[in-house]
Amino acid sequence: MPDLEKTCHENYEYVLGFLTRLTGDPALAEELTQETFYQAAKRWKDYRVTCKPGTWLCGIAKNLYFSWRRKPKTVPLPEDEADPTDLTDMVIDKEQRMYIHKAMHELPEPYREVLTLRTLGELSYEEIGGLFARNAGWARVTAYRAKQMLLLAVKGERTNAL
Repeated sequence: MPDLEKTCHENYEYVLGFLTRLTGDPALAEELTQETFYQAAKRWKDYRVTCKPGTWLCGIAKNLYFSWRRKPKTVPLPEDEADPTDLTDMVIDKEQRMYIHKAMHELPEPYREVLTLRTLGELSYEEIGGLFARNAGWARVTAYRAKQMLLLAVKGERTNAL
């Protein structure tokens, strides 16, 4: 079994980069990275060398990120009033994002998770396959099918809304 401390040092940048791409927020990524290594230390005795330690750590990081997303958030109030034209643009953009978010949320598993890992997490197909104990080909096909389902769902939603 690999050494925990050595594994953490070797994979710190890898996990931080993964979480930074997944969250889009370096501060949140740093916080989740620390929590990832804390959880990994707690579960180290359960680690089985069936995948690379970095893949195992990214799996923990991914689960922590999704747990964080499920928690209710407080929204800060804007400090100054927005220009009405900007507000209109924001509503349109928000409406488009809602179509996409709703359609993505309705995708069945594993399509939703694979698409999220590929687009938001910017993981390679090999890494995604490793997280699901599958090969890169499976991840590639699943991501493609998820994109097709998402496109059809968004088109249908917009047609129904008009």
